[in-house]
Amino acid sequence: MSNFYIVGAGCGDPGLITVKGMDLLKRAEILIYAGSLVNPELVAASGAATKLDSSKMNLDEICGAIREGVQEKKRVVRLHSGDPALYGAIIEQMAVLEKDGIRPEIVPGVSSLFGAAAALNTQLTLRGVSESVIITRPAGATLEEDRIAEFSRIGETLVIFLGTEKLRDIMARVECPQDTPVAVVYHATWDDQKIVKGTVADIADTADAAGISKTALIIIGRAVLGTESGFVHSHLYS
Repeated sequence: MSNFYIVGAGCGDPGLITVKGMDLLKRAEILIYAGSLVNPELVAASGAATKLDSSKMNLDEICGAIREGVQEKKRVVRLHSGDPALYGAIIEQMAVLEKDGIRPEIVPGVSSLFGAAAALNTQLTLRGVSESVIITRPAGATLEEDRIAEFSRIGETLVIFLGTEKLRDIMARVECPQDTPVAVVYHATWDDQKIVKGTVADIADTADAAGISKTALIIIGRAVLGTESGFVHSHLYS
């Protein structure tokens, strides 16, 4: 049985961690958490655990702390923001630790993708509007080339992580109509959550005016309009 757990903290609101995740958090003896991306209330919930801020550690240091804790038979919780399956970099850690026979139990969390949808009071898939969700990110230091332009031509709900600082460039590159609705959700479900809506043509200016320049999710497509999206009623309620 594993004594090493990778836990999704959820997207901000501390109430959105799973019951299992909170139980592990409270019983953790070593907590390695993702810096300011994790709500401080969750870090405090780990009580007397040794707490390590991974934003101040490199991969070797993180894996070394996990390895040491596991070898000492302590319960180690690696707390990631959102859901660790989306841009969580967990495989990089697991690949190092597996060399020592250390494998985690993974506990999912509520992604900011779903926190943002809830904040917008909408569905990401909506009959007659979008049947699919495309999740991607822009090119940057760790990604040489992205497929945002290609994905934008498909006409489904497009969700872009890690792109707020490049919002203007992204809107210049997408190949959907200029009047396509766009929402930018800053700190979804946190106390300081902020939402701006617009179109491909004007969302960069709108976000700038609102002071949003980081830590936000970009959602492109008519699904962001919710009940005003022109959806078709499903057979379930017909």
